Amino acid sequence: MNFAIEVQDLTKHYEDVTAVDHINFEVKNGEIFGFLGPNGAGKTTTIRILTGLIKPDVGKASVANHDILRNPIEAKQRIGVVPEVSNAYIDLSAWENLTLIGKLYGVPKSKLHENATELLKEFGLYEVKNKLVRGFSKGMKQKLLLCMALVNDPEVLFLDEPTSGLDVESARLLREKITQFNKEGKAVFLSTHNMEEANQLCHRIAIINHGRIAAIDTPENLRIQSMELQYIEVLFNKPVDLQIFSENPNISKASFAGNKLRISTANPSAVIEFLADFAKQNGIQILSLNTLMPSLEDVFIKLIKEKEAALK
Repeated sequence: MNFAIEVQDLTKHYEDVTAVDHINFEVKNGEIFGFLGPNGAGKTTTIRILTGLIKPDVGKASVANHDILRNPIEAKQRIGVVPEVSNAYIDLSAWENLTLIGKLYGVPKSKLHENATELLKEFGLYEVKNKLVRGFSKGMKQKLLLCMALVNDPEVLFLDEPTSGLDVESARLLREKITQFNKEGKAVFLSTHNMEEANQLCHRIAIINHGRIAAIDTPENLRIQSMELQYIEVLFNKPVDLQIFSENPNISKASFAGNKLRISTANPSAVIEFLADFAKQNGIQILSLNTLMPSLEDVFIKLIKEKEAALK
């Protein structure tokens, strides 16, 4: 199988800090691959290595079947990048930014004009294409950055927190465009803090912390692997004593969430039976009861804590 991205033993040090620590992964063609981790985990450093901005100290990687160290120009010609910090020139217009990037990528003039026009219209920026970027809102700038990343029709798209700080409407539009790009068979490497965004968009997710990868899998499989994080929400018609639930061996944690009792358990069936017996014995009614799978955020926090504990 030809992979869009292949990473082997990738490592990067900054003085006494190891930003990326011997990581390995592949991104399939036509896949949206999420890269999640807390601040300082190594996400941006990994993207900077894969996009040719910095060189690794150890290891190798290829992007669009080109080694990033041996064939950096060929690799860069096949990628689009929305960086963590805007790289749009604020004293140029939107059109001038797009044409400049297109020329740097070697896009033929006629094709560049066609791509730039189409992208600006898609993102609702065509009417302001001749205005300086300095006057653009955050959302407009972010849309322009995605236009700039797509103007060369890349094979692989790198996104570093693309919807950070955007309003709901702008964020939704960017997600739709990312999905549309992916449906054309292109690969997307998405770094994000937004768990819901990762859950909606990504086929697989890598969770990184302290430069090391804690897990790689689909969002659903990551949740299944953390079944002990399942929880039950139950609403009784009368107040109850938390201590009673904390003593049950099948309950790892019990707390109130508003007027509902939230119970964490790896064995929901046993807990549901206990709740039914408890209600019957105490003359209490169960008004509502829901069993919920762990969220991606629950899994993320669990894996990060496990990784931190292993490093101590």
